[in-house]
Amino acid sequence: MLKHRSPHHGTMDAIPFMNCPAKTYLRPDDVLVPGRSVVEHCQIVGEVARALIARYPDRLSEILFPPGSSLVAGSHDLGKVSPYFYEKLRKNCGGGVTNWPVFSVNPELERQWGGHAGVSQVAARAMGVPRWVPEILGQHHGFSPPVAGKRADAEIFGGANWQAQREALAVELKLRLGVDWPEVKSPEQARLLAGLTSVADWIGSGQHFENPALPWKPSIELALDEAGFIQPAYRLGLRFADVFGFAPRPAQARLLESVSGHGVYVLEAPMGLGKTEAALYAAYQMLQQGQACGIYFALPTQLTSNKIYSRFNQFLQSILEADCPQRALLLHANAWLVDTEMGEEGRPGGAWFHRAKRGLLAPFAVGTIDQALMAAMNVKHGFVRAFGLAGKVVILDEVHTYDAYTGTLLDALIKLLRELHCTIIILSATLSRQRRSQLLDAPLESDAYPLITAVTRSAELQEFSVEPEGSAHISISVEHEEGRAVQEALERATDGQQVLWIENTVKDAQQRYLDLAARAAELNVACGLLHSRYTMADRQHIEDHWVDLFGKPGLVRRGERGRILVGTQVLEQSLDIDADFLVSRFAPTDMLLQRMGRLWRHANTPRPAGARAEAWLLAPALDAAINGPQTAFGASAYVYSPYVLCRSLEVWQTRAEVDLPQDIRALIEATYVDRMDEGAMERWRHELDNGTLRRKGRIALQQLARIGLATDGKTLPESKAQTRYSETDNIEVLLLRDLQQYKDSQSSRLVLRDGSELILPWRRNRLTKIEWKTLTARLMLEIVLVRVGDAPQPVARDTLEKYGLQHCFYLGNRDWADDESLLRVALVDETGTLRGIHGQAVHDKHTLEYRDDLGYRVVKH
Repeated sequence: MLKHRSPHHGTMDAIPFMNCPAKTYLRPDDVLVPGRSVVEHCQIVGEVARALIARYPDRLSEILFPPGSSLVAGSHDLGKVSPYFYEKLRKNCGGGVTNWPVFSVNPELERQWGGHAGVSQVAARAMGVPRWVPEILGQHHGFSPPVAGKRADAEIFGGANWQAQREALAVELKLRLGVDWPEVKSPEQARLLAGLTSVADWIGSGQHFENPALPWKPSIELALDEAGFIQPAYRLGLRFADVFGFAPRPAQARLLESVSGHGVYVLEAPMGLGKTEAALYAAYQMLQQGQACGIYFALPTQLTSNKIYSRFNQFLQSILEADCPQRALLLHANAWLVDTEMGEEGRPGGAWFHRAKRGLLAPFAVGTIDQALMAAMNVKHGFVRAFGLAGKVVILDEVHTYDAYTGTLLDALIKLLRELHCTIIILSATLSRQRRSQLLDAPLESDAYPLITAVTRSAELQEFSVEPEGSAHISISVEHEEGRAVQEALERATDGQQVLWIENTVKDAQQRYLDLAARAAELNVACGLLHSRYTMADRQHIEDHWVDLFGKPGLVRRGERGRILVGTQVLEQSLDIDADFLVSRFAPTDMLLQRMGRLWRHANTPRPAGARAEAWLLAPALDAAINGPQTAFGASAYVYSPYVLCRSLEVWQTRAEVDLPQDIRALIEATYVDRMDEGAMERWRHELDNGTLRRKGRIALQQLARIGLATDGKTLPESKAQTRYSETDNIEVLLLRDLQQYKDSQSSRLVLRDGSELILPWRRNRLTKIEWKTLTARLMLEIVLVRVGDAPQPVARDTLEKYGLQHCFYLGNRDWADDESLLRVALVDETGTLRGIHGQAVHDKHTLEYRDDLGYRVVKH
């Protein structure tokens, strides 16, 4: 055995890189032994990256990926040629190895420099590789390692002997992969290559490459297929009517004529015109021409994205060849989680086993804007999201709903997507001219409506006006007395009308439902509630029932009885629902117009005699609102800016009717055009810009957003990476009926709210990969998303691991001090009250409840 000196006594002798292991391997007899060598694993990952690039359309792959990209991916683990990593694997293997050299180092110290990824970064920097490549290698586990000021030949990295072996490994990889280092042209391309590197590493660490005794080359194409990276086969030459069953309307046809290549396209058109179909067919045109490699349809909330799955699936069924695997990908999101294999990070318990994230890497996906926004942020795995979106058609729906903070992120995302050769299609019914100009980063001239604005790859700006089709006349009543509105809603529903009541907060919607439900039942009126704080299982059931009743599938049932559907902002966005009568809590003008877009939406909808298109807006008197908006508007003044609420009320207070779409542009501009203010309005304008003690102003919000975008700063864990500054639901609460440990069987028994049971082993090798995926997908249906202030108190990671939950949910990276889990766990008792896993209270101020009809509820004392 060779003698090896401690790093505290000079440079250590080095293990030749050919003998350094990259992985451990658990044999069928449960003995942990050394797995693939570093050089072999690096070669596998490089070849996986090369094969990934080859699956892009030719014209896209040439533009996106410089020659030599596979070497970057392959070199990610240079830092595993290190005494600390080597010693960590030796200790992990224990009795599984003999005659291994022993180093007098503590592997736990690796955390000080971000583990082996940090060593990769400093090693590459010392080799003089091209710009941005060292940082790409350092970030391949999702975050920037703390290696500032550290040298590759430092004693903590083994000294000059170990660095010489890392350099020799890089030379060997050049020979095996047959390429040299690429010249990275821009920060955006560096972000793309960082994502390619991480994804190739995940796949190259998957089940097909674990056993070092098996050949690996034949498995690469199969592994990519199983990960979902399959080139789609399109039916060519389809017309719009072939796909959707009707001819395009003028605004739809104008968009299709304007989308000619990579660029940004904004379609402003009224609610119910068919913007979704226009965007999807434009995407089809880009796909069949080989100018795009997929579609990501980004919606404002997870709730609104659920219902569009069926529409998106019907579209895919039409454009894809019958034997194309992607035809089934979106039929059930959890089934897709089970059926695809994303390697190391994509397994249950990994950071990427989550449908919201995984969809970014799929050829076709419906998801939220938040996941796309993080592609531009310095957040863990942000560059993986950028890689997932590169070259795709990215459809951004309902962009008008975003505040100054999110708007800043959105502007940066669009800039990034343009550099990644995406085709960006922005859909909105209610954009202000100023906001449209910011999105396109260009001065504008036209105030026409409907309007299509295009900025092509060559930065040429074009504006196309479209003649409006028809007109919807809506009567408006600004009401100060809520009691009158309650009575009116009940009377209209008693007459058989379908009534929509929209509140601005979940709490207010829950209370309004409680106020209405008992009285509605006495009148044989059905009453429902829909908001974002249900478990996925309950939400899907409620959404399927109520959105279908208020949509086209429910036309034949509208005459059965009157109904009242109470909800929050989720009802104003991306849902094809049609009400006879609308009651809305007052909101900014663009939100009110969106809500009115759910009123008398379709001409062929059967309606009771006497029904008329009418919206009641629950609002305070203007003077009271201007003098004290927090008192006058209540909780709404904490959701929306008091200044914008007051400006909106000025526009609507005397209005008795509105004609859509003719009045949309004028109403929006009257609300948002810059002006000089006096008195109290000047104060609320100042607070909008500069904030108060309780909320930040838009200047500070824009600055905060820019900090999140700064790629040279500290990487944010996802738990701290806000994409919206207010009303952010990002804590995942797992709701169970009971949770028990069984030491004899080394497992936990989880009782779900419906009484069904799941057994969760404490050791991963007790279940197959497919069994773990199936179990985890089932548990994910019991998750509800809430704000951090409304969430149960966190449970220590060690406690969660004693129940085996780390095998299903990501609980943070122990090698990264800033990382933390988004998961909270609570038990729901027979009264609906939430308790801790040991029966303790879960919140220090409030009682938390969950009811099937109300969802997640915060009861303040």
